[in-house]
Amino acid sequence: MPATTDLCDAHPDLQVCAPVFDDFGGATAFHGPIATLKVFEDNALVRSTLERPGEGRVLVVDGGGSLRCALVGGQLGELAVRNGWAGLLVNGCVRDRAELAALALGVKALAAHPRRSEKGLHSGQADRVVEFAGVRFAPGAWLYADRDGVVVAARAVH
Repeated sequence: MPATTDLCDAHPDLQVCAPVFDDFGGATAFHGPIATLKVFEDNALVRSTLERPGEGRVLVVDGGGSLRCALVGGQLGELAVRNGWAGLLVNGCVRDRAELAALALGVKALAAHPRRSEKGLHSGQADRVVEFAGVRFAPGAWLYADRDGVVVAARAVH
């Protein structure tokens, strides 16, 4: 995978996320077509999505930036690896840092939080355009992430 710095040099029109995400997964560089979710403090839709084949996609989860609970933990990370997801970008928190770090999965999120989300608290939506960190994430666009950041292109640019 090309470095995000090289991609930015070659494609100045790429969208670049604000530098607000930390690495939690065992893979610090990942890329793939985007699938999106919009949820709030309820990860039921995250689980049901990760139960389906990922086919090398990156799941972008707009959790509203909530810092009150985790939307992804070790069990969901294992599920993502088993089902072929390339990575997760979470506008919210994760938990089980050590478990996530042991997985061959890219995981970027705002922070870690020990509290799990509540099931059935809120509904969620899938496959819609979501916006956070200064970027518009559309299903089918491409996300590239590494230690230097996260960039998004309308199509594959590697």
